[in-house]
Amino acid sequence: MTTAFDPIALGGKRLANRLVMAPMTRSRAYGPGAEATELMATYYAQRATAGLIITEGIQPSPLGQGYPDTAGLHTPGQVRAWRTVTDAVHGEGGAIFAQLMHTGRIGHPSLLPDGLVPVGPSAVAAEGRVYTHEGPKEFVTPKELSGAEIRRTVADFTDAARNAVEAGFDGVELHGANGYLIHQFLAPNTNHRTDEWGATTEGRIRFAVEVVTAVAEAIGGDRVGLRISPGNRFNDIAEDNPDEVYLALLDRLAGLDLAYLHLMEGPNRDLTPRLRKVWPGTFVLNPFTHPDVTGPDALGLIEDGSADMVAYGALFLANPDLPRRLASGGPFNDPDQATFYGGDHRGYTDYPTLTA
Repeated sequence: MTTAFDPIALGGKRLANRLVMAPMTRSRAYGPGAEATELMATYYAQRATAGLIITEGIQPSPLGQGYPDTAGLHTPGQVRAWRTVTDAVHGEGGAIFAQLMHTGRIGHPSLLPDGLVPVGPSAVAAEGRVYTHEGPKEFVTPKELSGAEIRRTVADFTDAARNAVEAGFDGVELHGANGYLIHQFLAPNTNHRTDEWGATTEGRIRFAVEVVTAVAEAIGGDRVGLRISPGNRFNDIAEDNPDEVYLALLDRLAGLDLAYLHLMEGPNRDLTPRLRKVWPGTFVLNPFTHPDVTGPDALGLIEDGSADMVAYGALFLANPDLPRRLASGGPFNDPDQATFYGGDHRGYTDYPTLTA
């Protein structure tokens, strides 16, 4: 029987175990350069016993930023800064993928260079507010991307993936979940286009397919993962019948030999085994456990074949040595809700001093 503590081959590397540190926004790239900091290097190195670390969302371009103090991968300085992080993780024997996240309509002009406004597949504003340095602000109506701008955005993802490799990352994860730009193209309430990037199932998956294909061609499919969250209503997304779109998406991507598919599971869990069945490669599952955090019970998802790897979020924040604790059955530090909730971008504690 395969267990979470067995090694697995991924991205040309042999990972020590099948436990994934899920991507979580940290907002610690303080300063005008949107560069990774020494604090971030320490934070990730503390958690290097994960089989795979997936970083917080990293914007592939200035326009892709939707939250304050998030880091980019589109300047030489950012590449150099991220190298300190990857060196620290590799020095502890870990593996780390950069999550590339373009937030699309989720953001605010105050977070962007002068004159820029958030963009999306269609000019449809999200309900809700976003945190800024000036406090919470209402989402604005995004600028609808033109065909030329869509192609430029695909190129931005590709350039950022190349930069990630230069910065020493073992691969990249493309964030197609949680209501950000790739997800906005997939969802019918945010994509009202009538051209080749909308209108039909094939149209709505086109942008995702183009981004994943271009990045795989640039750095190799075995160094590319994709995160999806079918039916997830976060950031004002509505996908009442996601099955057709996501099964079509996976069908189009199956031949690229990607490193993995990362499913952020929602409350409707019926789709999970269908996606697992049709996906030919490594299947990473972030199981739906709300309102609880993912705990030791999730290890059984690997043992029963539901997934090849399991992603942990909040529990990894509170327990940097989580694989050891899971293997021994605890004890576990309790995650404080204020520690990992993405709306408070400065109130984090990482428990660097561990209990027995």
